[in-house]
Amino acid sequence: MADEAIATGRITAWSGTGTHELSRRRIGVPDIVFFVVAASSPLTVAAGGLPMSYATSGVLGVPVIYLVLSAVLATFSAGYAAMSRHISNAGAFYSYIARGLGRVPGVGASFVALVAYNAMQVGLYGLFGFAASGLISSELGVDIPWWVTSLVALALIAFLGYRRIDLNAKVLAVLLVCESLTVLTFDISQVSSAPAGLSAEPFTWGALTTGAVGAGFCWVMASFMGFESGAIYSEECRDPRRTVSRATYIAVAVIGVFYAFTAWAMAMGTGAGNIIDAAGKHGPDLVFVLGGDTLGPAFATLTLTFMVTALFAALLSFHNAVARYFFALGREGVLPKALGLAHPRHGSPHLGSLTQTVIAALVVIGFGLSGGDPTNTLFNWFTNLGALGVILLLVVTSVAVLGFFRRERRGESAWSRVVAPALSGAALAVVLVLAVVNFDALLGTPPDSVLNWLIPGLVLIAGLVGLAYGVYLKAGRPRTYARIGHGADAVREG
Repeated sequence: MADEAIATGRITAWSGTGTHELSRRRIGVPDIVFFVVAASSPLTVAAGGLPMSYATSGVLGVPVIYLVLSAVLATFSAGYAAMSRHISNAGAFYSYIARGLGRVPGVGASFVALVAYNAMQVGLYGLFGFAASGLISSELGVDIPWWVTSLVALALIAFLGYRRIDLNAKVLAVLLVCESLTVLTFDISQVSSAPAGLSAEPFTWGALTTGAVGAGFCWVMASFMGFESGAIYSEECRDPRRTVSRATYIAVAVIGVFYAFTAWAMAMGTGAGNIIDAAGKHGPDLVFVLGGDTLGPAFATLTLTFMVTALFAALLSFHNAVARYFFALGREGVLPKALGLAHPRHGSPHLGSLTQTVIAALVVIGFGLSGGDPTNTLFNWFTNLGALGVILLLVVTSVAVLGFFRRERRGESAWSRVVAPALSGAALAVVLVLAVVNFDALLGTPPDSVLNWLIPGLVLIAGLVGLAYGVYLKAGRPRTYARIGHGADAVREG
């Protein structure tokens, strides 16, 4: 009946002030690439993710893991991009799963997505505040609580999130270029001054099979978080049938190759045989230590400055993603309908943006006033929770691609419809299991810590609550249920 309601136009729209559509044709392929790569934050990965990948896994072949996961995610992108050519919806995962597996699973996925992306965004405020306050203290001698600098960033992000999407893209472009050039400068300095000479050892099979490979895959996978977010902007881009797929492929290639090169360059900077010990000794300071030796003490200050701006860019990118999920769910009546109104002038999901801002502000203020740890707790716990949720969504979306194209080919190749989603779904399911099994390595907790199961359990709870809510919508609110996954089309046909 729900499908018939869509087909016959019997889905009724609700009235309100504003529009149900985001601004159209505002951004192109480069803009979406900026959003996607900014979310992964190259400088944050270089300073934090790469040393931790080496230290916690003991695997020299971290560069190979980046290339392997790039291939897996490129395979996933084949089916994901194929769906983007037929579905244009700011809900992305939510709409794809709803159209491929059914409305109830779609609502379950939407709850996981909201928890995951909010957790990623809010968690980053902890690291941002810590880094920004540390920079101000070291350069100006003024001690400012981490949560104060976080709230300043939050206010700026709230302003940008309220405005047009192309303004956000311009800001991200500038910030991303600065941090990428910083990382590239570091890479070149390490390669050009390698104490033991250049070596291909980190790319060998032997380098990949030593140490805790599962933990290595988990840390590296976290570096790709956000690569899938291009589809969220499909309603606002020019020629969405081509733009989203091209941007996703480019982003996966850039992230994978760039990070693999940086991981190798870092190993060359210490000597391939010393990188694991050096990463364990220095941790996130390794970039500053190696860069300071080759580029001088000013590099540390410059890098820390751009790390702060890099984190701001990641915060802005995830904020925009969350705002659009709120918008998509509000427009279809799954969440309060007011969230589904776009700003009449800016064409932005302004109420979704405001909602995400309020959530982030409450968490940051709560942690600040209670004396909570901004890095080991807020950043570490929340971002790992978010990453696990996104990996789960990738697995389910792979299955949804199979379901969506099962009924008709829609002009897509067998590779995009069947082979790629089946292969990527199986590979990502393995990554998901590895992430759960090695969650203690990600959190830095003892193997018997309750957190190792409590935090992953929150993802499961979010999904189950969403499924239950989807069942309720089917039984008690059939008109809302009929709109699920159909985006602006359902509202237009009302």
